[in-house]
Formats: sequence, structure tokens, C-alpha cells
Amino acid sequence: MKFAFKFSNLLGTVYRKGDLIFTPDGNSVISPVGNRITIYDLKNNKSNTLPIESDYNLTALDLSPNGCTLIAVNEEGEAYLISMISCTVIHRYKFFKTVRAVKFSPDGKHFAVCKESNVFIMKSPGPYTGEYNAFVMERVFKGAIDDTTCIEWSSCSRLLAVGSKDMCVRIYALEQFKNLRSYLLGGHSHSIVGCFFEKNSYDITTVSQNGQVCIWECTLEEDGMIVGPPQKRKKTEPKPELSDDAEDDLKLEEIIEKIENNKQVDFHIFYIDNVDDDVPKFGYKKISKHYLGDEVRKQNSSAYLTTAAYHKDTKILVIGFSTGVFFLYELPDVNLIHSLSISEHQVSSIAISKPGDWIALGCSGIGQLLVWEWQSEQYVLKQQGHSSDMTCLCYSPDGQYIATGGQDGKVKLWNTATGFCFVTFSEHTSSITDIQFSANKKFFISSSLDGTIRCFDINRYRNFRTLTSPTPVQFSCCALDSSGELCAAGGQDVFEIYVWSIKLGKLLEILGGHEGPVVSLAFSPVLTSSALASVSWDKTLRLWNCIEEGSDHETIQLNADGLQVVYRPDGQEVAVCTLSGQICVFNVRTSDQMCTIDGRNDLGSGRSDTDLITSKKNLRAKAFTSLCYSADGQCLLAGGQSKNICIYSIKESILLKKFEITLNKSLDSMSDFINRRHLTEFGNLLLVEKRTELEGGDVALRLPGVRKGDMADRNLKPEIRVFCVRFSPTGQSFSVATTEGLMQYSLNSGGVFQPFELELSATPQSVREALAKQEWSSALISALRLNEPKIVQEAIERVPLKDISLTIANLPDDYLRRVLKTISDLVEGSCHIEFYLHWISSAFTTHGSRAQGMFPMPTLLALEKGLSRKYQQLSDICDFNKYTIRYIKDLGRKHDEQANAMEVDDELKSEADSSGRGTGESEIDSDADSMA
Repeated sequence: MKFAFKFSNLLGTVYRKGDLIFTPDGNSVISPVGNRITIYDLKNNKSNTLPIESDYNLTALDLSPNGCTLIAVNEEGEAYLISMISCTVIHRYKFFKTVRAVKFSPDGKHFAVCKESNVFIMKSPGPYTGEYNAFVMERVFKGAIDDTTCIEWSSCSRLLAVGSKDMCVRIYALEQFKNLRSYLLGGHSHSIVGCFFEKNSYDITTVSQNGQVCIWECTLEEDGMIVGPPQKRKKTEPKPELSDDAEDDLKLEEIIEKIENNKQVDFHIFYIDNVDDDVPKFGYKKISKHYLGDEVRKQNSSAYLTTAAYHKDTKILVIGFSTGVFFLYELPDVNLIHSLSISEHQVSSIAISKPGDWIALGCSGIGQLLVWEWQSEQYVLKQQGHSSDMTCLCYSPDGQYIATGGQDGKVKLWNTATGFCFVTFSEHTSSITDIQFSANKKFFISSSLDGTIRCFDINRYRNFRTLTSPTPVQFSCCALDSSGELCAAGGQDVFEIYVWSIKLGKLLEILGGHEGPVVSLAFSPVLTSSALASVSWDKTLRLWNCIEEGSDHETIQLNADGLQVVYRPDGQEVAVCTLSGQICVFNVRTSDQMCTIDGRNDLGSGRSDTDLITSKKNLRAKAFTSLCYSADGQCLLAGGQSKNICIYSIKESILLKKFEITLNKSLDSMSDFINRRHLTEFGNLLLVEKRTELEGGDVALRLPGVRKGDMADRNLKPEIRVFCVRFSPTGQSFSVATTEGLMQYSLNSGGVFQPFELELSATPQSVREALAKQEWSSALISALRLNEPKIVQEAIERVPLKDISLTIANLPDDYLRRVLKTISDLVEGSCHIEFYLHWISSAFTTHGSRAQGMFPMPTLLALEKGLSRKYQQLSDICDFNKYTIRYIKDLGRKHDEQANAMEVDDELKSEADSSGRGTGESEIDSDADSMA
């Protein structure tokens, strides 16, 4: 069995830190998520994580004007040039220092990079410049006293504005102009956060960290710049500065005499920038200065401005503060349009779409990403991951949803198709320890350290049942039986198992016998069984029949503390991972040990920066903490306290595949060795005590065994760890809850050639020849032997509708299973819905009597998942069309009413005109008669 799984998407984390950017069409947002990049398609409501991974967290991003090239720079100064067409890294470049900003020019020919106090101008490869070498340095601007913070290009791409921490903005020219070498703008009393040129103008707006906004007007337009070498500065003759007091005035001869005698004389030296008086001077005039941070500081004196963005077409300025408030202003009058508070954490990044109607805001403190439409004051996108580590996850029975729980006490539901969270439950008050879905997909349960088991309705999005114990207990695990009627939970501080009825909400049984914390529970997946397996730190695995036998159970002794227990999908075996790093498989009926897998060496080591022991010694204390069977029950997926997850074959007891979940060195325990740059003659610098300002003050050292880290520490470096692993019921993917977030790995069937019963006669040419001869069965069998998705799809879709039943009847069972599996993959993204429904209906009609045993359950679940999504898509389209047709009908009715009203008005006017005309004629006749 070959495993061609690859990383497909990142859920659970939507934003970490760094720049948010919109695509040129304004329909997608590009967000840095740790060391990866995620694209959120707002129009199609989908998210996609690029298959690109950096060595450190990404901070600075920018997209070329044509949307084909992306530059991403991590916190260590390593830049990646990424093609958005092929989603691959074209080139890498090391700046060796922190890069605070990167910006493409509007014409796409250059991009600027802020590093320390310098600004680097580089040519961008592509059709704009004809340059194919990446990161070709063209110019370097030096002049800032402190670190540069922001960049802005003019609309003509000839001028560059650079803000820095020295409270100044500098204007540089990319070309040589006679009337500009560089220009300095001051007037601020804090670091510059943003500087923005106006459209088709050199007028500029500058924003500082204390909320000051200065609006500058340039003396020249874009066509006023004269290309040529800058004029040399000419020094004038020194002129004396005479005092106003007549008694102290000196004559020119006395001044000259003092100069000749080397005596001190006060005078100024004047410089003339332009020798040619015909060359217009480049300069700026401050029009106005506004203090936008005063209102925020009235509520919080320590508030400061963190980020700003400006839209040139609509002249909208958006600024965000450290208190989570952002404001919209209209320039140049600086009129307040709107203000909104999105959280209590600072706004880290702001981006405005090209049309100017959507605003993206990111909060790194809680991992929140918002897209807000400011005109209608509605959220287009509102996503937030778990604010702390994700502890557990569970798939819905059809694999369409994933429920996750975190240490923040929140439970979230994610859609695997879109990658978005669509509901969040906040009823728990402590960390979530376990989550289980019911078999009917109507509800799920979660256990928490707050002493409650809560049942959540998926359809109504509410907590409809809360289960508690007679005495307060911290629940460390929970389980649901296959019928969804029984719920069991294990105690962490009380070594008992509690069994409730979901329907009645009553406690049915308390199972005692364990002598340590119950860390894992699992019900048998067999519908007619109520068997329950439990493991504990007392080195035992216990098998219960909680309905028939009550507290009577069978005990299996383990070689170490048990950490996780799972049932095989057919309910015949259980697998247990222990603290010794082993995975033991037992037969449920005979209690015999079937096999043992020693996976400690496969788990991999990892040395923390503050560890006093080597990685080899550290490996002895590591073990698998999460375990899961594959959908067919042939393999085991395991993960634990390291960066690796492993897939084992149960039959051969060997390692099939090992995945390294991340390369992010911003996390702790990624390397097996300590960085030698931190090693000095005094030892490891990371172990040096960090005391407070006063001598002999408090020591900031992490206690032994602490894994979460001190949140008050300035340099918080979380440790890489796998908290939970779960296979999808469809068998096509699995998910991993890690420190980085929820990672999805899907089966890559197109990347590996995996033929099935291949023969020499099975070729793509022979398949097409058989299709031309209308030999549908033989063509389909040859295509399935090749096992190429496109060829199989072509063979299926070429079969006429009237011949589907006959073709299915002529297929062997193994080939029919593969046809149904292929259809389950195709039905979700295909427009031939009725055609595939005929295939499915004919398959179940032909083999209806033995369909349950013939088709594997993962295939049926995948088929249900695809049909459910297609049904949801069609229902949304029908609803949209229904309301659209109703709107058109109402619009037509109103139009007819208006037309009828206009006709009535016209008739009344015509009658009035005719009556008036008749009255006038009668008056004329009467006048004529009187005159006669």
C-alpha cells in the first residue's frame, strides 16, 4: 500500500503577524500564517494554503501589480520570490537583517526593501523589465538616522517616500532630476507609521505613531520634474551677520581685519541648490496637521497608532490603534467617516482592496482576520483561530466537518471544503480535552477541565445538553457509542468513568477500578455493541460492557502508562500507545496481544533552547500521545511530542511513512542541537538569568517541565508538538492538530503512478480505440488498470446514458468498487450531476442485495460527502434564483403599475385639454354673436 499524502491546507489559524494584501481584482486576501501563506477567496468562499514553507515566520509581503509575483520576507531577513501561477519559489535571497517593509512600484519594474536605515531598490523579474535574474540591485538610498519603517511609491514610479523611526520622511528620486536630489519632511514627534502619495500627484500624507497626520502639498506636478544630472551646489561668499545694536556694528574693513587675524566672527553660509534659475524648485508646504490619537488616549493613555492604509481613488485613510480600534477618515479635510472596535488587542495590519470597498484587518494577538465593507458596515469575512494551542479534533461521520477544541475553552466547527470556521461555541470555561461526533452527524460532545460534558446541536448551533458528575471532576476524555445514546467520560483527578444517557441526560453508571487518571476512552464502533475500552496511568487497559455487566471488566496489563486507546473500524482490535513509546495492538475477544510497534526512534528528538540534556537523552522521555486507525483499519497514524507524525502498517509492524509537519525554526525544539552562536565561554547564553532592573531582582527562568511558556515573557517561543491526529472517515485525508494549527494532508493520487492489475494491452491508445468501437466495458477496465484519473474520467463520461446499466453489469466487483470511488471524487466538482447519479443508481440497483458488503464504507462515506456538498450548492443556487425571480416579478409589477398610472395621467391631461379647448371655442362663438 503506497501513501502519497501531501500537505493540502492549513486550518485553525488564519493570521499570525505580518502584512495583509489584496489581490489586484480585490476578491482575495493574502495572509501570512506563521511560516506559510494562505489565500482567502472571498468571492468563492474558499481558502487555500500555498505549498511553500519558510524557515521562519513571514512578516513582510507584497504582490506585483499584475498579481503574478509575490515577495515574502521572514523575520530573519530571508526573502522568497514566489510565482502565483505555479505556486512555487522561484528564487531566494538573504538580507541577513530584519526587513520591515517591501513594496512593488506601480509600473511593476522595481521593488523597494527597507532594511535597517537603508532602502534597497531592485529590479523585478518578469515582462515589465525583461529581466530574468531575481533580486538585481539597482540603487541603495542611505540617509536615515534610525531604522526605516514604511515605503510608498508615487503613481509615476519615479519618486519614493520612506518613513523611519527618526520621525522624518525622506523623498528619493529613482531617476536623476535637475531639481531633486532628496528631500526631508519633518514635523512629527514620533516614529513614522505610514506615508502616502496622492494619485497622479506628489502631494503626500504622513502618519506617525502618536496619531499625528500631516498633509503636505508639493510645489511641482508630475510633469514639472526635469530629467538630468542634479545641479551642483554653489557656495556664496560669506556674509557677516551684524547685530541690530548700532553700537556693536562693525565695519566691513574691521570684519575683514578680524578674519585675517583669525578672530571669531558670527556669519551664515548660504547654499544655492539650483544654479539655473529657469529650473523650477521642488519643495513641500505643510497644509495642515491633525492629532487623531487624542480621542483614543482619553480612554487609554497608553494607546498608540500601530498601522495605517490609504486608498488613493476614494481618498480614504484607515488607521488602527493598539486598543483594537480603527478609524476611517476622508482626506484632505480629515472628516471622520466611521470608527469601530474589533477586539481588545492591537490592530497589526490593514489593507484596502483596489476598488476601495473592502478593508482587511489583522490582529496578531488573537489570530483574528476581518474583511469589512465600510459602506454597508457589514463583515465580508470574520475568522479567528484558537487564541492558544489546539488540543483535540474530530471528523464528522461523512468527513465534511471538523470540530476542534483548544486551551482557550472554545469549540469551533470547520468546513473541510472551504477551510472556514462557521460556528464557535464558548460555553466551556476551561480547556477542552476531547471531542466526539455522533454517528448520525446531528450533534457532538466535548469534555473539559471545567467538569462538564456538553452536547452541541449542529443544525441549531446550540448547547442542548450539559452533563455533570455528582462531585466536581476534571474530565480528561469522553466517548460516544455508535448509536449516539451513551456518553462516557473519564476523570483526571477522580479515577472513575461516568456513563450518561444523552436522551435522558441522567447519570446511568459510575465505573470504578482504575488506580490512576483515566486518559482515554473508546466505544466499539459495532452498532450492536456497548463495549468500552479505557486506559489509565495505572498501566492497565480495561474492557467494559457498561450496559450488560456494569462494573465487571477485563484488565490487560501494559508495560507502561497508557496514553491513548482506539478501536479498529470493524471493532475487532484495539490499539494502545504507552509512555514507553510503544504501540500495542490487542484482540478484543481473546485479549491476546497481536503485535507491538516500537516507535520511539521514529518519533524523533528535539532539543529546546534551554534544555540541559542532549537530544538523545531527551528522546527517552518522549512517546506517542495520539493514535488513530486509517479508514480501512490496515494502518495506524501516530503523533506526539515532536515535529514528526508516523504511519505504521499493522500487519508488518513497520513504518510506512513519516511526515515532518513544519520547518519553522521560530518554534522551539525544532533542532537536535543548540545553535553554537549562543554558546560562549560562560555556557549557553539562553540559560543566563534575566533579572529585573534592580540588582537582585526577580529571576525570569522557566520552571522545569513547563511546556506552554510564560505568556509574560518578551520572547515567547512555543514548543512544536502534535496534540491530536485523526483520519477522515472517507480515507482520503487526515488532519493533525499542532502548535502551528490544524494541518490537512490529502491523498495525492495524481502525483504517483499506481496501476491496478496492469497488462501490456492496457494503454491510453487502446482505451480510446475501444471507446471508438463502443466497447464500453473493455475500455473502462483498461482505464481502471492504468489508474490515471483523467483517462478513467474520459472512459466513464463517454458511456451513453442507455448503456450504463449494461456496462456496470459486465464489470467485475473489484473494478466496480474503483468506478464508484472515482465517481465519488468526480461528483463534487462536475457539472454532469444527472449523468453521475445514473451511474450511482445503476450500481446500487444492479448489486442491491449485496451492496453493503461489496462497497467499502470509506467509499460510501465519500460518496455521501460529495452528494451532500453538491446538494448544498444546488440548494443555494435555487434559493438565489428564487429570490431573484421574485425580485424581477415585483419589479415588473411595479413597472406595469407606473406605466398604467402614466397612461391614466395622460388620459386625464388629454381630457382636460380637450375640455379647455371646447370651452374656449364656445366663448369665442358667444363673443361673435354678441358683436353681431
